[in-house]
Amino acid sequence: MQRFTRTTVGPKSTRCFTTSKNEIRRSYLYVPSSSNKLLEKSLTVKSDIIIYDLEDSVSPAPADKADARDRLRTFLKRKDLPHAERVAIRLNDISTPFFQQDIQHILQSPSVRTLILPKIHSPQDLHYVSRHIHQISQNHPRETPLRIVPSIESARALWNLGAIAGWQSEHGALQGGAVSGLLFAAEDYCADTSIIRTRSRQELLYTRSQIAIAAKAFGLEAIDMVCIHYKDLEYLKDECEDGRRLGFSGKQAIHPAQVETIQNTFVPTAEEILRAAKILHGMQVAHASQKGAIGLDGEMIDAPMIKQAAKIVEIAKEAGIEIPQIN
Repeated sequence: MQRFTRTTVGPKSTRCFTTSKNEIRRSYLYVPSSSNKLLEKSLTVKSDIIIYDLEDSVSPAPADKADARDRLRTFLKRKDLPHAERVAIRLNDISTPFFQQDIQHILQSPSVRTLILPKIHSPQDLHYVSRHIHQISQNHPRETPLRIVPSIESARALWNLGAIAGWQSEHGALQGGAVSGLLFAAEDYCADTSIIRTRSRQELLYTRSQIAIAAKAFGLEAIDMVCIHYKDLEYLKDECEDGRRLGFSGKQAIHPAQVETIQNTFVPTAEEILRAAKILHGMQVAHASQKGAIGLDGEMIDAPMIKQAAKIVEIAKEAGIEIPQIN
């Protein structure tokens, strides 16, 4: 289970959600709340996080929005739901007439631990959402802070990225929620900025790098864009590897077939794990001999590389991957 902790104010110290052993958040699968069939199917998918969607996958007609909301409310009462740590809800954005009904009804369910908030452009938008969370908490108190994941979808959001990542509720985390991750919505972002989308992804390199860096600066999850070529698993793997190199910790999925590739890619490779294990073992031996650095395969290994190796081993353990023993 992830636990909320707060330390001093500042980048990478404002708040963080720590993850226990064997629990890692790599794949974020969207499930339309407008379909009983897909809601039912979500009970068997292996995605780390399941995002029950009230926004883009639902028709904008008011009757359809209300129907999807009611269907999801009923579904969330089931006893066989995925563990609450795996459940997230994407609401309609705050500028729509559907937002208030969405948040009022959805937060009555104790199964909801995470909200995906589309079209967050500024910290003021988060304060607006937080006031609603605070009001609802008066009648439905929470035992742990509600996770808030702002979706970065516009030039304005990118401009305000640091303020969004570092936002804190005026009501405190327990009653007003806390940011736990940043999510990149590439197609909305391109529509807002007139960026021309290509298969090379070069046009999004700056934006994706900024989001990953901001997330790391504030101890947040960095959730990469949807791969719209959902039938091309080789391209998906390449996009996942690209995102992992940039520092993303996970990726959104729009089809269950994408989940396994995402989960298998957003973990260290066997080669990375072996090298990390060798580094940690070598440094343990070196420190016992009062040495601060060692050579490994022609490279000088010192403190920064030890930190990287330790992180690789930590992620591998969270994913349930066996760490080789080095003698």
